[in-house]
Amino acid sequence: NGAVTGVKDQGTCGSCWAFSAIGSIEGAKYLKTGELVSLSEQNLIDCDKYHDHGCNGGLMDTAFMWDESHPGVCSEADYPYTAKNHLLCKRNCKPVSGTKVQKFVDVDSNDAAIREAVSQQPVSIAIQANQQVFQFYQSGVFDSTECGNGIDHGVLMVGYGTDADTGLDYYTVKNSWGDSWGEAGFIRMGRDTVDPLGPCGLYQLVSYPNV
Repeated sequence: NGAVTGVKDQGTCGSCWAFSAIGSIEGAKYLKTGELVSLSEQNLIDCDKYHDHGCNGGLMDTAFMWDESHPGVCSEADYPYTAKNHLLCKRNCKPVSGTKVQKFVDVDSNDAAIREAVSQQPVSIAIQANQQVFQFYQSGVFDSTECGNGIDHGVLMVGYGTDADTGLDYYTVKNSWGDSWGEAGFIRMGRDTVDPLGPCGLYQLVSYPNV
């Protein structure tokens, strides 16, 4: 409902954690202020050096922790994405009002708690995404059991539903591999799973910020 910016592309930089965290902050800001602003992943990549590692990986919760101790995040327009690590943090960009994280919430590792959270705002999650069955997803409800549960990729959950044709329940997830991947950059991940860690391990690391 207006809380999600367009699909972005992280390129060859291992910055999925920043895209997931920024997506959550964008959504939280929109729900608080009614204004949707594309925020800067590069701001986190360059400046969040204490907790995270730029193009070499990071975690969404530690990105939220960094934002808690800073005045917020700059806009994409003010601090554009380069898909590279930079030694220096750009200090002269202006943090966007309403993007300072006040606190963040780690969601319980079960379907009901996750659906309750994402019914309120976009939620950061982590999944295993290094298997071909996931990487070559094109459309439909993804219900393969072959993607594993060793989480290695941060993404953004934005909703859930039931497929009208198949009756399969799913989570709607925004990836950061451009809009030519999957369903215009999104994937519908099947909710019915026998894995206690969730489909592709997504129950393990679920959180969202309050701004």
